[in-house]
Amino acid sequence: MAGEAEGLAVPAPSFAPSLAARFAALPVADRTSALAELSDEEVEGLSHDWRFWARPSQLPPEGQWRVWLLLAGRGFGKTRSGAEWVRMLVEQRRARRVALVAPTAADARDVMVEGESGLLAVAPPDFRPLYEPSKRRLTWPNGAIATCFSADEPERLRGPQHDAAWCDELAAWRYAEAWDMLLLGLRLGSDPRVVATTTPKPTRLVRALIAAEGTFVTRGATRENLRNLAPQFLAEIVKRYEGTRLGRQELEAEILEDAPGALWRRDALEGERRKPGEVPSLRRIVVAIDPASSSAEGADETGIIVAGLGEDGHGYVLDDRSGRYAPEHWAKEAVALYRKRAADRIVAEVNNGGDMVQSVLRTVDASASFKAVHASRGKVVRAEPVAALYEQGRVHHVGCFPALEDQLCGFTAGFDRRRAGSSPDRLDALVWALTELMVEDSGQAWLDYYGELARKQG
Repeated sequence: MAGEAEGLAVPAPSFAPSLAARFAALPVADRTSALAELSDEEVEGLSHDWRFWARPSQLPPEGQWRVWLLLAGRGFGKTRSGAEWVRMLVEQRRARRVALVAPTAADARDVMVEGESGLLAVAPPDFRPLYEPSKRRLTWPNGAIATCFSADEPERLRGPQHDAAWCDELAAWRYAEAWDMLLLGLRLGSDPRVVATTTPKPTRLVRALIAAEGTFVTRGATRENLRNLAPQFLAEIVKRYEGTRLGRQELEAEILEDAPGALWRRDALEGERRKPGEVPSLRRIVVAIDPASSSAEGADETGIIVAGLGEDGHGYVLDDRSGRYAPEHWAKEAVALYRKRAADRIVAEVNNGGDMVQSVLRTVDASASFKAVHASRGKVVRAEPVAALYEQGRVHHVGCFPALEDQLCGFTAGFDRRRAGSSPDRLDALVWALTELMVEDSGQAWLDYYGELARKQG
């Protein structure tokens, strides 16, 4: 069976199984007898009956609720739950205008619509929606329409009206404003509702929803769906991370607060967060890179952070484009950001790549201003002055960067690379950026700032 990977036994379920699982546990004679009583049409219908295949935790709750918040681990079946909920509303004519909102436009398309458990995959042959990618729209045979939106573009949700919405990976949304815009447009019909499926993270939006009246919270762990997951996933992911802090969040769906002794605090990040329109004129902008030594699967990420120094002397984190890239790809990404942001300099750590780092960047743009930096001190020593700037309220994140902020709030003075299993590359790139802008040149930056204030005041 799929979940029975070598060296990892599938535990007896401690949760309510699906009707399909209970049916499969019956003696063969009983199963054969029951199926014999069904017509071919009924058997075909059963194959598309989500109530038969779903575990109770994957089904929408009874009663009155405005938001169903499904907080679940990786592989739980969140996407299938959201897609089947939308399909049910449309088939029952309880929804005519549906909003599909994901962290990015690509996520909406690749996961919610075209994904293995997305809306096209769960549709029965006789009730399959027409998908028009250029219009970001699905249209069902009964006239119901679903439109895809990116949480990165909250303004697109300002005008449209809906009677239902499915929001995916809510904890990864960069702008909580997208949620506000969605709710303001969720005003059609007599009972507009929204389902939010997400791996939990302690973002302000997730915490607010949990506490909000009208929210029904369902929690689910990866282990509930072990028998339907690939053996490789169980052997390599579950076995590796089970019992760890990351595993508790990604597999057990626990909402974890800051690590004890972390150099950064989530409440401080939230308190100093800014919107794009609240950023002053920037005196300097840098793109900082912490290159990974490999781009192979399972390797560390290449950290790529854009930050600026405002005319108020404060630092502003503008973008996080970190990821697993081959050298030519992270170089192209960094140079593209350098040009887009009209940055003054690209700063890159060269401990792992030496001259290769500069050489790769020069092949993309020979004219880009470049500065090589060397990590002669440990990560904690380098990070502490930057963490102090945050404590002083002098650094602001423009928007939300969940992956970066997870690294910050999990980073302690006792950080051990081997014990952690990976390097906080986003954090490293951030530290290089803000060190360049505010630590090494801090004296001159403040002299310039106060000089400008004196000039304005005459």
